[in-house]
Amino acid sequence: MSHHYSGPNIGFPRGDARLDLTDLYAFPKPGDPSKSILIVDFHPSVGVNPPGPTTSEPFAPEARYELRIDTDGDAVANITYEVRVAPVEGGGQTATLRRLEGARVKVIAEGVPVSTGHEAHVTQAGDYRFFAGWRSDPFFFDVQGTLNNFQFTSGDFFADKDICSIVLEVPNSLLGPKEVGLWARTLITDSAGGGWIQADRGARPSQTPFLAGEQNDAYLAGEPVDDARFVPVFAHALEHTGGYSPEEAKRVAEKLLPDLLRYDPKRPASFPDNGRALTDDVSDFFLEILTNGKVTGDNVGPHDDLLDEFPYLGPLHIIRSK
Repeated sequence: MSHHYSGPNIGFPRGDARLDLTDLYAFPKPGDPSKSILIVDFHPSVGVNPPGPTTSEPFAPEARYELRIDTDGDAVANITYEVRVAPVEGGGQTATLRRLEGARVKVIAEGVPVSTGHEAHVTQAGDYRFFAGWRSDPFFFDVQGTLNNFQFTSGDFFADKDICSIVLEVPNSLLGPKEVGLWARTLITDSAGGGWIQADRGARPSQTPFLAGEQNDAYLAGEPVDDARFVPVFAHALEHTGGYSPEEAKRVAEKLLPDLLRYDPKRPASFPDNGRALTDDVSDFFLEILTNGKVTGDNVGPHDDLLDEFPYLGPLHIIRSK
């Protein structure tokens, strides 16, 4: 189910919905291919385990929300866009966007109101546009069908759900001269005073179903550059679920790792070949891989509330109290 509920037992990382990274999208700006749209979604509005609504506070003030960019193909970040939010004050949160490149830190936008209503609060900051707040979740999938042995009859679980989104419009010139590797992560302050702990990370949709227990914890805390260590774990899951031979399972697992979303802004977005558009049916792609072609779709399609303009995600479904 994409990267929603990536914590233990279809729960949230560290038991906190606000730390749950759910999806990463990257596509050329419609009507202006000199810029790219980068979207990272966090904090599902409804949980599965435990079931029911999550907190109304969009982002965790004690967390860092990061989009990482590898510009030279070594699976190590060269550029980071970091978003931090202030504690709730006066009924709402504000966000600050920074760009980190080596030792250089640039504040792009500061004190931006986090959106909690139907109208999206969009900030123009030089060549950037920036949004942070609640929106309609663009991910589409029959979650209950997956849990019911791939019997897809329940419809789109996410059709009426919301998400906390960070949306950036970025000039392609600031992403580097060639294809980049993207991933996102959340970090939380260590209560023991030891700095920052990575709570969640990901790029490609639906990677965590291959993992369980300690392997899942290690994966969420890891870095793409070290992902080769998870190839045997992924391969074992593919053998078990899809009936792959050991050799074929290893070959497929090696294609899924490292966990990076490859994106060349000069080309149209189409998952899994280049970036990811909001309408790409990544769930069908995942199901076909997981089952070795035995299941090819969940009979669910893209949402009809997407916008033609920034921030591209539809208005939220439920206004949350501040």
